[in-house]
Amino acid sequence: MPRKLFVTTALPYANGAFHIGHIMEYIQADIWVRFQRLQGSDVIFVGADDAHGAPIMLAAEKAGKKPEDFVAEIERGRKPYLDGFQISHDNWHSTHSPENTERSQDIFRRLKKAGLIYTKPVEQFYDPVKGMYLADRYLKGECPNCGAKDQYGDACENCSTVYSATALKNPYSTLSGAKPELRTSEHYFFKLSDPGCVDFLREWLGTPGRLQPQVLNKALEWVDGEGDKALGDWDISRDAPYFGIRVPDIAEEKYLYVWLDAPIGYLASLQNHCAKKGLDWKQEIAEREQIHFIGKDITYFHTLFWPAMLKFAGAPYKEPDHVYAHGFIQVSGEKMSKSRGTGIDPLRYLELGMNPEWLRYYISAKLNANVEDIDFNPDDFVARVNSDLIGKYINIASRCAGFLSKKFSGKLVAVDPSNTLVRDMQLASTGIAEMFDSREFGKALRDVMSWADKANSFVDQVKPWDLAKKPGSESALQQACSDSIQIFRILTIFLKPVMPTLARQVEKFLNVPELKWADAKQLLPAGHAIGEYKHLMQRVEEKQLDALFDIQPAPETKKEAAVTDGTISIDDFNKLDLRVAKIVKAEHVEGADKLLKLTLDVGGTTRTVFAGIKSAYAPEKLEGQMAVVVANLAPRKMKFGVSEGMVLAASGESPGIFLISPGAGAEPGMRVK
Repeated sequence: MPRKLFVTTALPYANGAFHIGHIMEYIQADIWVRFQRLQGSDVIFVGADDAHGAPIMLAAEKAGKKPEDFVAEIERGRKPYLDGFQISHDNWHSTHSPENTERSQDIFRRLKKAGLIYTKPVEQFYDPVKGMYLADRYLKGECPNCGAKDQYGDACENCSTVYSATALKNPYSTLSGAKPELRTSEHYFFKLSDPGCVDFLREWLGTPGRLQPQVLNKALEWVDGEGDKALGDWDISRDAPYFGIRVPDIAEEKYLYVWLDAPIGYLASLQNHCAKKGLDWKQEIAEREQIHFIGKDITYFHTLFWPAMLKFAGAPYKEPDHVYAHGFIQVSGEKMSKSRGTGIDPLRYLELGMNPEWLRYYISAKLNANVEDIDFNPDDFVARVNSDLIGKYINIASRCAGFLSKKFSGKLVAVDPSNTLVRDMQLASTGIAEMFDSREFGKALRDVMSWADKANSFVDQVKPWDLAKKPGSESALQQACSDSIQIFRILTIFLKPVMPTLARQVEKFLNVPELKWADAKQLLPAGHAIGEYKHLMQRVEEKQLDALFDIQPAPETKKEAAVTDGTISIDDFNKLDLRVAKIVKAEHVEGADKLLKLTLDVGGTTRTVFAGIKSAYAPEKLEGQMAVVVANLAPRKMKFGVSEGMVLAASGESPGIFLISPGAGAEPGMRVK
């Protein structure tokens, strides 16, 4: 049945461009929203920038801009990404807006009136040079447990001990280098531990289907914790200087913590959209299911603070009906990291002319209703897109449409009553719809491609290319191609939430109005004329993936002059981190003419380096040898894997490549100075 829905994606922090994790979330939500719209549901789908907080204030300062101008510039850069990947938000707004100020201060006042906000003094580190209180991320010092230096104010990266910032030894501000002072200021708290809040959260969390099982179990852990793990109250204010929304009704300059006003940005974006459309935003909230798509790293805020705030603020606010969390996206099994060469730049993807619907299909084929990480594998991407979309789906139309156009003026005949494939696909539309509705996109697309396989088997069986050559087979040819086009149309409906642009091209080719999900149960009538078939989608080429990951050909051996013309300073040289390394393993690289894969011991840690020395060294001769590696070279994503450094070698006018080796007694990890 059609539904009235209010759907949001998590608010990206307005201190930088979108990354592939944002795009993955938007694609997931967009596919679900498009499916609901195909079902006839009324959906308002909104997003916004999370534009407040100390990090943005400091980033703007570093850029020499006012925070307002800084976040406005970020917001202006969103459109190429959203349009490029066909994200169908009805509205994109900002938490730095009149609507968000109004809603945030209203909710604060309501919670205070409900007796759920109180004040108490908080002791914090203060930077006397910068003139501001310091969050943990802006503090460093010695770990109180192991003594490791340069550790942040919340946890030690060396021994993994978690501690409060005030426990740091010899702390200093990362903003100014100054020694911080302990100062006390009055903060506002939301009383999440109130028995009424806790009882409500248990009830809200217990509603079947509201959260995924993994998220529900974690949320109940937080709610039912005891002792030092008991549910605590929430510090919701920050001291000046701060870029945000003022705490209302007080003379002192204090601000609402960014995590209080950020989710309220969903409502502010809805209010902004309703004002543009002449709608009553309060009525829209009351009538619609409220659904959030978020990353798994922000479930704490969205399953505890957010519903409790909305509940106790009272009407017109109401708590979410569903919160759907997703995992992260990795590249070839590795966490996304721009510095390690394992990140995908979404804008570069578009600028290279790569089809956004390739990525929409690939991501959706890996998504399910669980909170699982997904992996982008370049080779799998090429194979899956080319096999599924070109080799299976589009192949049906490309093999049959031309015969209809050339011999029958594009006209179809009624489906052969004995063709059970068409009927079975129509019946399957209900099950595929249930998979899309429950966000089991991967299952849905596997089912769709299974039907595409059966469709291609049907085409192989009727062999229209043979019928076209056989005198007296015109009727059989028109029947075979007509049935194939009907099947292709049903497959297009199944794929439309994922690939809306391709679906529009097919609608034009088939001469049909905008396809809805219910159209899968209907067939084109006899005598309907389709248009001339034109190629619908190009194949992915490996060189496009190479360009996306900036993969360069294996380095050629260059014949350089004995001395270069340029000079460098000692500071330039000191930027290089040259380390002694032991080659513990060397092996050939399948498909590479010049590369060897080296596993290096760099003093307690190992690194993988691809070196263009295959012409000079047999792998078995290298194992156990010492070499020198550039240890602080940014890793590069190559076709064959990630290379985490560079071994040094010499070459000259005469043939040969010669590894640079340290003298006897050098140990792995020693620095070359």
